[in-house]
Parts: sequence; C-alpha cells; structure tokens
Amino acid sequence: MGLFSFMTQEIAIDLGTANTIIIHNDKIVVNEPSIVAIDKKTDKVIAIGEKAKQMQGKTHENIKTIRPLQDGVIADFNAAEQMIRGMIKMIDNKPRLFSPSLKMVVCIPSGSTEVEMRAVRDSSEHANGRDVYLIYEPMAAALGIGIDVEAPEGNMIVDIGGGTTEIAVISLGGIVANKSIRIAGDELTSDIQEYMRHQHNVKIGEKTAEEIKIKVGSALSELDEPPVDFRVQGPNQMTALPIEVPVSYQEIAHCLEKSISKIEVAVLSALEDTPPELYADIVNRGIYLAGGGALLRGLDKRLSDKINIPFHIAEDPLRAVARGTGIALKNVDKFSFLQK
Repeated sequence: MGLFSFMTQEIAIDLGTANTIIIHNDKIVVNEPSIVAIDKKTDKVIAIGEKAKQMQGKTHENIKTIRPLQDGVIADFNAAEQMIRGMIKMIDNKPRLFSPSLKMVVCIPSGSTEVEMRAVRDSSEHANGRDVYLIYEPMAAALGIGIDVEAPEGNMIVDIGGGTTEIAVISLGGIVANKSIRIAGDELTSDIQEYMRHQHNVKIGEKTAEEIKIKVGSALSELDEPPVDFRVQGPNQMTALPIEVPVSYQEIAHCLEKSISKIEVAVLSALEDTPPELYADIVNRGIYLAGGGALLRGLDKRLSDKINIPFHIAEDPLRAVARGTGIALKNVDKFSFLQK
C-alpha cells in the first residue's frame, strides 16, 4: 500500500468559472483564479491563476489571457488542460522522477450535457488523472455545508457561482429537482459594466466591475449597514478624458435587479417541480445559499421575503463546493451518486 500511495495522489478539484480550488490531504492547497496567460507565438503558458489575473486587460498583442471555463463548462479545451496541469504542479514543487497518477473527484454543473462532462473527464485524464469521478456542484455544496445527503429528507441548495447558478433539491443521495441557469457572478459583473457605460458614460474593465460588485454590490436598495460609495476612475466614452464617478450600492442594486429576478424565477421553478413531502421539509428547514454570489449584500433577505422560505448563507460559501468535493473524495466507494 505504501508504494501504491506513493504512485497515486488523491485530489479533489472544484473547477469553477471564476476560481479553481484543489484539496489534497483534507487541506486546500490551491485556490487560484481560473485564468491562464498564453504566449500567442509559441502557444506556451506564461502564467496561471493569480499571476495571469494580474495580466488581465493589460496584455500586449503577443500575450492573451484566457478563462478556459465559460458558464461553468470548458470553452477552451487546450487552455483548461494546461490550467489543470499547472495547478496540480502547484500542490508540491518537489522534483520527482515521474509524476504520480491521480485519483480525482471533479465537480461539474448539474445542467452539464454528456459532451460537457466528457470534456471535463478528458481534460482531467490528459492531466494525468487515472481514476476520475465527477460530482454535481449542488451535491458537493450540500456535502460541504454538512447536510446528510443520503437521508430521506428534502434539502434545497442554491449555489451561485461565477458562470452558473445551480439550484437543486436533494434527497436519498440523489437530485430530485434541479435548475441550472447561466446567470451568476459573471453576468452580474457584465451588468455593472453595461450600467457604467450607459449611465455614467465611463468605460470600465471586467476587473473594475468585479471590484465594484464586491465593494458596493447589493440585492436590496435599502440596507441596514450600507457600504460607502465606491469611486470609479476611467475614460469618458465621448472625450476619452479621465473622469471619476462615485457609485452607490442603491445604483448597483438597481442595475442587478433584472439578473437577480431571473434567479428568483429559477428558484420558484425548481420548487414547483419538488414533490409535496420534500417541499414541506424545505419550508421547515430553509434553503441554503452557497457560492460567491451568496456574499452579495441583502440577497438572503430579498429571497426570503420573495419566496417566504428562510434562506441561510452557508459557512464560508466560497469554499462550500470545494469542501464537499473533498468529502466525496474520501467516500468514493460509499457514495453511489459519483459518476466514473
């Protein structure tokens, strides 16, 4: 067994649109943005993760930054494979005679097609994965929150990630009702970019829009503890002269209204498909919010008021899916819902 474990490394990967988290030996060993920077002339990877993110929007014509995952699925197969390889190398940089084969659990959106699942599996296998198991994101989030997913009772998870919002009702180790919509963190970021262009005539990049979302993003136009206005600098679209604009959380709440309404509709739609016995469990227990989107100010209150069911934000929502993927890795033989 000692020799075999030396030859095999067990890792859990939360392959997200915005961030990729890798768990090894029950610890988060990699937590990096899902971005790679590639030299256009040689097709070689220059940087991965945080270093590549710092280059985003600042590259010259010979370098391009790529986000290999769009809407939760692999959009650029080659870049995804390079990114997974590079991040696995970050786990330990010790020189080895050969790279160990990997036993991996990778999470995927619940709305993934066969083709999209195949792409994740192929990328993982090309990155030296010997045994590759797939787990649906809401199931991983439920495990990460600490829910007993195999119990005969209904639990509802709303996982708002970077590319997709995954809504699922889980009972007896399976997904009973689910909705996967491509409205999530990235969509909210582009809403902010659009709003700044139309309303303030100022052009901003994805990185700045993301910062606005974190600093003054809100789902409600009235908060008990409002954040201070965020000052945005950028070129005026008409004159190209620099301008500075203060942005309040009320403005952002207004500009995110449309996308958040679509998330509400998707939650209601999933509840419609839920059997009555499980519906009663969910009303009593509440609905769990996970993913980076759960951190949007006032979102839990807004959803609770709209749907009349209490919403609970998971502890450390950003890492809930990764934690659950790590739990699945330790119980590969026990959990029947893992797909090999």
